[in-house]
Amino acid sequence: MFQPTGQSAHRDTFARDNLPPRELWPDMDFGAVPDLAAYPEQINVARDLLDVHVDAGFGDRPALHFGDQTWRYADLQARANRIAHVLVDDLGLVPGNRVLLRAPNNPMLVATWFAVLKAGGICVTTMPMLRAAELVPLIDKAQVSHALCDIALAEDLEKARADTPVLRALMHFGADGTGDTALERAMADKPDRFETVDTAADDVALIAFTSGTTGGSKGTLHFHRDVLAIADLFPKHVISIDREDVFAGSPPLAFTFGLGALVVFPMRYGASSVMVERFGPDTMLETIARHRCTGIYTAPTAYRAMLAKVGDYDLSSLKVCISAGEHLPRATWEAWHEATGIALVDGLGATELLHIFVSASGDDIRPGATGKAIPGYEARLIDADGAPLPPGNEGRLAVRGPTGCRYLANPARQKDYVLDGWNLTGDVYRQDEDGYLYYVARADDMIISAGYNIAGPEVENALLSHPAVQECAVVGVADPERGQIVKAHVVLKDGTIGDAALTKALQDHVKAEIAPYKYPRAIAFAESLPKTQTGKVQRFKLRDA
Repeated sequence: MFQPTGQSAHRDTFARDNLPPRELWPDMDFGAVPDLAAYPEQINVARDLLDVHVDAGFGDRPALHFGDQTWRYADLQARANRIAHVLVDDLGLVPGNRVLLRAPNNPMLVATWFAVLKAGGICVTTMPMLRAAELVPLIDKAQVSHALCDIALAEDLEKARADTPVLRALMHFGADGTGDTALERAMADKPDRFETVDTAADDVALIAFTSGTTGGSKGTLHFHRDVLAIADLFPKHVISIDREDVFAGSPPLAFTFGLGALVVFPMRYGASSVMVERFGPDTMLETIARHRCTGIYTAPTAYRAMLAKVGDYDLSSLKVCISAGEHLPRATWEAWHEATGIALVDGLGATELLHIFVSASGDDIRPGATGKAIPGYEARLIDADGAPLPPGNEGRLAVRGPTGCRYLANPARQKDYVLDGWNLTGDVYRQDEDGYLYYVARADDMIISAGYNIAGPEVENALLSHPAVQECAVVGVADPERGQIVKAHVVLKDGTIGDAALTKALQDHVKAEIAPYKYPRAIAFAESLPKTQTGKVQRFKLRDA
């Protein structure tokens, strides 16, 4: 059984007991980056992201914006402290218990997240739109004993609770903490001070479930030091953050992309975030203009959807725009840059590694490339046998650094994801002589047609450069003669009619843009594409269909 290097605070050892065997972990080096090498043996990220600002006299600085409200750091800390008292005093939480958090992005979700960590618990934040049948296996896998849920999303969790006896305590809350829910009533007479539990740096802080683009979700375990590490890498070395910055974005906090972007990163540096429960193109643009946001995070499809309306809003406050969660097509990068003058920062991350590990910004951006391994990480390409490939080749991407994959009670899957100490992301990339990585495809999205290897994203990028195409997804479908053919699912821009003439026009366009054998032999026009709540296209659903 794994033993923390520091003094563990966890009396409930379920998470520690269900880590993969130590020999199956990837190599994780904290010594390569001076800031990380200096971490103490005892870390509670609630202290380092929240308490530290109040203690330093910055309690009056804004932390969260929500509609017309602004919560200062002191406000957020007081609410988190009161919730921590409820968890411990009223609900019997002991350090190491798992607490399910369920809400759209709002201030109380952030407060509950900090409260759980302050009390020594482990956060299991779930996507807000999951139904009861999807919640039950997550609760069972993580043996969740407690839950805090937005009252607006109560119904499905109540149904799930009936089928999960391990979940013994549940309280509801409102979006901004001013309602009359069970949690808010319990908070009312609790003190606003709470002694944050002194957890070990390698006590588990959260269990994050993968988004399930290829099927069932898998739980990934991340330590307190891991959460701190991502705050000291990507935002420090790729984008710069100061106290005056205001961030917004579409990814849910249950998605580690959203957690880092809207909570961990800004609060490490004393900045603030805008919480928005439902994001669409208009909402995002309105939010940027209203709150004078300096940075946004969203998926490539959202940037493309905003293009038609960027001229209707004052976006002059924007300094940085980060794209992640899905491959960023070069056509989208160029269109956004032309419309706004801002060079999109592309980022490759994974729930298994917690956040972004390949990126580039400023003058280091090369349009079409994802970037290079950021400081603290290494990246290389390997062949089918696991041997490293020199630059100029295509191969499977392998990554290692201070964070890495630890699946919850899933040693079989752990062996698939980790090879010789490296994390295998499931992506195929090409690397140039300067170390820049160019996305080719997901390993399981390569299409083999009549003996040719065809990368779906390359065909998608060609289609996206046609003026009629809003978004698209390309998959391989079975064909008796060619083994597979390329099929494109295309969403057209408003007012465009998908007919036989347009089908041929799109096929001819692709033949003119890339090698003709790669053109989509079948095109289906659709009103929308199936996506996860984080904006990733679920290509497996298109293949199954």
